[in-house]
This record gives sequence, structure tokens and C-alpha cells, in this order.
Amino acid sequence: MRDYVKEIEAAIERYIPQEKAAEQQLIDAVRYSLNLKGKRVRPSLTLAFAELCGGSVEAAMPFACAVEMIHTYSLIHDDLPCMDNDDFRRGQPANHKVFGEDIALLAGDALQSMAYAAMLCDEAVAAVGGERAARAARILAEKSGVLGMVGGQVIDLSMEHKTVDIELVRLMEEKKTANLIEAACMMGCVVAGADDKKIAAAERYAHAIGLAFQIVDDILDVTSTAEELGKPIGSDADNEKNTFMSLLGIERCRESVAQLTEEAIDALNVFDGDTKDLVDFAVALANRKK
Repeated sequence: MRDYVKEIEAAIERYIPQEKAAEQQLIDAVRYSLNLKGKRVRPSLTLAFAELCGGSVEAAMPFACAVEMIHTYSLIHDDLPCMDNDDFRRGQPANHKVFGEDIALLAGDALQSMAYAAMLCDEAVAAVGGERAARAARILAEKSGVLGMVGGQVIDLSMEHKTVDIELVRLMEEKKTANLIEAACMMGCVVAGADDKKIAAAERYAHAIGLAFQIVDDILDVTSTAEELGKPIGSDADNEKNTFMSLLGIERCRESVAQLTEEAIDALNVFDGDTKDLVDFAVALANRKK
């Protein structure tokens, strides 16, 4: 897939208040987590699907940035002591270890507001039209909200120190991990004016790679090192969490990743344009080592 990272990071910086303000500590906390060097998977997918459906990177960029802001807020909140209680993120101290729990919590809150401000600003609406902008914003709200990502976190918390079946783990990860990736891909199609058939295909692709991504994450949490991943490993086992690895074992996990990757590739048959980069991306996610 085309490397959009530099364009995304330059665009994100433009949404962060640049002038010194009374709220500077909050602004610094927001910038700190946005600037931790991640892979920018979700916003890259938004841009890739927008281009695949005939849209432009420039018009889709506010929506890509919004997805990354929502993702970043979720990471800040996930790391808090009341959630996963992780001290490091992407090889650097977690936001709350630098700015304190109070500012970290507020930085996550601020990023949610920033996401919708980016999508619904005059420039973004003018570029794609009000109806498309509103639909994209609604998709992001639904996929990241009570019945989406946040709901998945609640299910995750409720499962700790309990024995559950694989279907509940799958439901949790569909919501907690796959839903935001689904939003990213669907939003790219929406802002480019794609029809419902293509939007649904993008959702299927994202659902498959989202689950595959999480299963690989679970595998790496057991087989990799903290230095390789840039974050603590073994926390799932330490917290007695139910994961794909704990319930299925490594061989069945690898089989599931292979099957999900095939499903993702099949979903792309709906599109008329060149999908090779998205096929390669799905394969690369399945084979990643960090």
C-alpha cells in the first residue's frame, strides 16, 4: 500500500493548536500521543479506499485524521491504571506516566472532540459535501461508541478473571479492534461517493483484517519481546485475560489468520480499480513480526 504516513502526520499537526494557551499542558499531552510513531494503519486505509473509489487524498485527509485521533484517544485511555494499566506505548512512556492520569484522561476526551471538528469543519464539508461528511462522521461515531469500540472495552473488562468461550472473545475483538478499522475503510469509500455495495465490501475487508490483526497481536504477546514490539508483553497472561491465544493455541490461531486473510482478499473483488496494494497489505498484516 502506498506510504501515506508523512502526509498524515503533516495533516494531523495542522489540527493541533499551535499557539501557546492556558490549556498548554493539555495540548502538549494531545501532541505527545499523536506524535508517537505508529504505523498509521487506520488513516492509511481511509485514504487507500478513497483513492480506490475515485476520490482524492486531499478531500479524504480530514476523515483519515479523525480516525487516527479516535484511535489515539482509545490508546491513551486503554493504558490508564483503571484499564490495562500499561506504562509504555510504542516504546515510550504512556501518556499518563508523562502528564498524569488526570491530563491523560482529558487528552483522550479532547481528541474525540478534535476528530469531529476535523470532519465537520467548513473545508472538509466543502470538499466532499455535507451528506457524505455527515455519513462518515456517523459511521465513526457508531463504530467507536457504545455498540462498537467502547462497548468492546467493557466486554473485555467484564471477562477478566472469568472463564469464557471463544465466541465472546471474538465478539469483544470485533467491537474493540475490528470496528474502528471498519470505520476507516468505510469512511474512505463514503467520502469518495462509492455505492453501498462497495461500502459493505470495504466493511467486510476491514472486519477480516481487523480480527486477523488482533489474533497476530495475541500471538506476538506470547512469542515476541518487549524490545521488538515497543510495548510490554505478557500482560494478557499476567492479567488472566481471555484471548484467542489462551483459548485456541498458536496453531489454530495461525489457521484463523490465514482464513481471515483469504476473506479479506475475496471482499476486494467488488472493486473495479487496482486492489493489489490492499491485498498485499492484508498479507503483510498477517505476517507481521511487530
